[in-house]
Amino acid sequence: MVAASTLILPRADVAALLTLPEYIEAVEVAFCAYAEGKTLTPEVMHIDAAGGEFHAKAGGLSQVGNSYFGIKVNGGFFQNPVLNGLPSIQGIIYLADAETGRPLAVMDSAHITALRTGAATAVAAKYLAHEDSSCVTVCGAGQQARVQLASLCLVRPIERAFVWDRHPESASAMAKEMTQRLNIPVSPIRAIRDGSLKSQIVVTCTPSREPFLHRRDISKGTFIAAVGADSFDKQEIESSIIVEAIVVTDITDQCATSGELHHAIAANLVDLNHVHAEIGQIIAEQRPGRTAPDQLIVYDSTGTALQDVACAAAIYRKALATRRGVNVTLSDT
Repeated sequence: MVAASTLILPRADVAALLTLPEYIEAVEVAFCAYAEGKTLTPEVMHIDAAGGEFHAKAGGLSQVGNSYFGIKVNGGFFQNPVLNGLPSIQGIIYLADAETGRPLAVMDSAHITALRTGAATAVAAKYLAHEDSSCVTVCGAGQQARVQLASLCLVRPIERAFVWDRHPESASAMAKEMTQRLNIPVSPIRAIRDGSLKSQIVVTCTPSREPFLHRRDISKGTFIAAVGADSFDKQEIESSIIVEAIVVTDITDQCATSGELHHAIAANLVDLNHVHAEIGQIIAEQRPGRTAPDQLIVYDSTGTALQDVACAAAIYRKALATRRGVNVTLSDT
């Protein structure tokens, strides 16, 4: 039997192979596939560690002749940049053929995680934010905040942005960088409401463990992408917002245990029936999106392996076509 090789893709190759618009397309297709029952059941595991956490997300796309399974293992150590100069998020994605189990590729996950997360917000904004949304406030000033803002500019006519962070100097640095990069005015703000009350879109993307976005900070009709709460102990928005809002999730069961929805359920403020839809159902036209201009909509984005698998598979196919990466033989059978 001929030995099958597995492709190893370092971050440089991963970053070079897929553009942000292609991430958005791949994520949208993955969400729709989930709603249509064309995926393998996604699973999540979380393990706390000294100074950080590890999480593993697994799932797959199930299509005859083109099926993929993937598992991503990431470490989240948010003091790394200050303590040792390492990135906050590090990890790998293992990609396999879902019909034979053959290992196809192992690739760096950090770049994929960042871009697919921003892509998911862009997809949700495409379906749930006002079409003429021109102003956005981003809460957080890390790498993910930059990706979030860049992604939104691809799907909505953003003309102005505000950045808030608990560290004002970080907000100022991001504002300066993104003003030049996106060619729109991006301003740092000291109080969230200085930007959020002027914005049609608000994004929260921090590792916060206590809410900082309150109902008084939000106008009617706002679309909120709640991105940072991807484990049970993280929270960015007060639960009264969830109670009032139309809630759309990436995966409802996951959000009920690790997202903003989780905190509202734990406080006995809502139950699962409060969820309007999963984003894939809206893409697949199984459920309506926004139906009135004054609706407050929250997209609870906990992140799913389906996003990772869809993007990793697209990268793998491009790597084969362009002969990038290193082939290794893991087994001779």
